[in-house]
This record gives sequence, structure tokens and C-alpha cells, in this order.
Amino acid sequence: MGKRSALILDLIDGQGAISYKDLAKSLDVSTMTVRRECEELFQTGKIIRTTGGIRLANEELGFYESTTDERIYANSSEKRAIAKLALELIKEPVTIFIDGSTTGLALAKLIDAGRKGMTVVTHSTIICLALRSGLNRVICAGGDFDSRSLCLVGPEVEQFVKSVFIDIAFVSATGFIPKIGTFESDPATFRVKQAVASQASELVLLVDHTKFGRRALSKVLDQSQISHVITDVQLAKEHVTALLDSGVKASLASL
Repeated sequence: MGKRSALILDLIDGQGAISYKDLAKSLDVSTMTVRRECEELFQTGKIIRTTGGIRLANEELGFYESTTDERIYANSSEKRAIAKLALELIKEPVTIFIDGSTTGLALAKLIDAGRKGMTVVTHSTIICLALRSGLNRVICAGGDFDSRSLCLVGPEVEQFVKSVFIDIAFVSATGFIPKIGTFESDPATFRVKQAVASQASELVLLVDHTKFGRRALSKVLDQSQISHVITDVQLAKEHVTALLDSGVKASLASL
């Protein structure tokens, strides 16, 4: 599966359905290109055509696990590199938050393999499973289970994260535009990130180069809420310039 197909699945897994027009806008390609990519996904049974767009072929947990594997595979080198750089920001002992992103999962695996005595707050079941060595304290905020994101969501989660002190929050996003902020499509999960942003002393955005310049259904975080952006060295020159001009602290991870 190509990178563009993986990005299409990434865009729809948060909302279940999307139009060809919105896909073309998010990926900065023609609708003809999007339709061609979607046809390949349709042939493999991953999506179903709708009027003017596509939706997930199956929203059952088993299908989402397959999609998650594909998202982990997409840009996996970049995500590992970003996670390694993010790990360097963590000075023990601290309390951190990790969202349910695949880059966050890469960070959780590094923490589980080489750190101990930390407190990790999350609303993601896959992050909890990644931190199963028992060397760190893991607190999972309880709420309604969202089978698409494998996260726990809802008012209870939002209220809980607002009640705990978080030194550093590590979050990702569907899209990021320097000077503007982050974009996502699933209100249930992005409201948790908004709650975390209001509570954390620092918020670190983990986004690989493919996320830059992309919009989604809703704006989630203002750039002013972001303490540090970590991306990878494959970031296009124009986005590097925009990132540096935006004034936010930024790091580019080497592959």
C-alpha cells in the first residue's frame, strides 16, 4: 500500500466517511487522483463508495486493528525518529500524557523499553498495552470506548485530565499549519486533547512531514498552545521556512 493510500485511511478513520473533494483538498491533489487511489482501496475491501465520497468498509474493532497496522507502517521510520527525539525531552520523574496516535505509540514503546518510575496518563488502550512492563505507572482515563480510535472518550475523560497535573503532553494531529494550529476530524478524541492542552505545563506536537499544510474538519489547537513541534528532516523546504517563521520551538528528527 502506498503512502497516499495510507493517508486516505488516516483521514477517514477518525470520522468514518469523507468526500472526494475534501480528500483532494487535504492531500493537495486532484479529485481524479483521489478517485484512482480510492478505487484501489475499494478493490481490496478497505472502503465502500458513497455518493461523492467514501466510508470505512467496516467499523468493527477487527477492521480498525488492521487499519492501525497500516498507519503504523506508513512513515514508520519518521515516527520512530520523532519518538526518539521526544524521549530526550522527558526528564524523570515526570507525569506525561500520550494521546492515541501511532507516533505516540512509538514513544510509549521507547518509554517501556528504557525508562522507569514515570507516570503516564492516557486515554488510549493501545498506549496502555504498550506500557505493560510495569516499570512505569500508567493511568488510563475512563470513559466510553471508541472502537475506531481505540481510545476512551467523553465528558468523564475530559474532566479527569483537567484534574491532574501534567508536566508534558505529547499529542499528534491529522494536519498542522504553522502560525495557525492543528486540525482533526473526530470531536470525541480532539476534545480530550483540548482538555489536556489547558492543563499541561508543556504540550509537544509530534507530526511527521506529511501532516504539514493539511486541514481536516475542525481546528483543534492554536499554535500558541504548542510548546514544541517535533517533525522529521523530510519536511519540505517551504514548510521548514514557515515553521521557523512561526516562532514556535521546533526540532527535526534525523532518520
